[in-house]
Amino acid sequence: MSRLFLAALYTVPLLAADIDVPRTLKGVEDHYNRAQTLSLSFVEMSKIQGRQRTEKGDLFLRKPGRMRWQYTAPAGKLFISDGKFVYSYTPGDNRAEKMKMKETDDMRAPLAFLLGRLEFNKDFREFRAHAEDGGTYITAIPKSDKLPYTEVSFLAGPDFTIRKLEVKGQDNSLLQFSFENEKQNPPVPDMMFRFTPPAGAEYVDSSN
Repeated sequence: MSRLFLAALYTVPLLAADIDVPRTLKGVEDHYNRAQTLSLSFVEMSKIQGRQRTEKGDLFLRKPGRMRWQYTAPAGKLFISDGKFVYSYTPGDNRAEKMKMKETDDMRAPLAFLLGRLEFNKDFREFRAHAEDGGTYITAIPKSDKLPYTEVSFLAGPDFTIRKLEVKGQDNSLLQFSFENEKQNPPVPDMMFRFTPPAGAEYVDSSN
């Protein structure tokens, strides 16, 4: 979809707010596509079947598709992707699990776009936007209805960093993130994306 077409698409509803959606999307793409590694702090709020939970920690990403969610609350919780498999560990249950990246329905998976080849127009068919907190809040509707989520919304700052992210699931679940202290291209060694189950933990391999 061309930039000209997108501009025409948003002219009527967004003139009053003076929001250049194509420019914002391109700015976010350029900002994250040029990063090889990324680190930031996060606060995560989830709503699943009426239950709400808030957690926080640090997130490390590295191309291609590697993520490490290192929680400080609850301490010891981990969610790691090595680009092929996803590993999770919950200290409260003392349980670890391995899954194929393509098969996981974990709602954190959309955040892999932060260090993938981000192309909004390739993955999403519709965008809605409004001004919020000095930035641009955009809701993107995916082209495929076979994904575990129905829409992804994010707040992009004037520097095109993503400050907030919200993912709505097919099951009406909601996952919200706020991000701070973003650093581009910090040293992030490969060993951070390797997972070894803690001694004595129940380990379930669902990747076969």
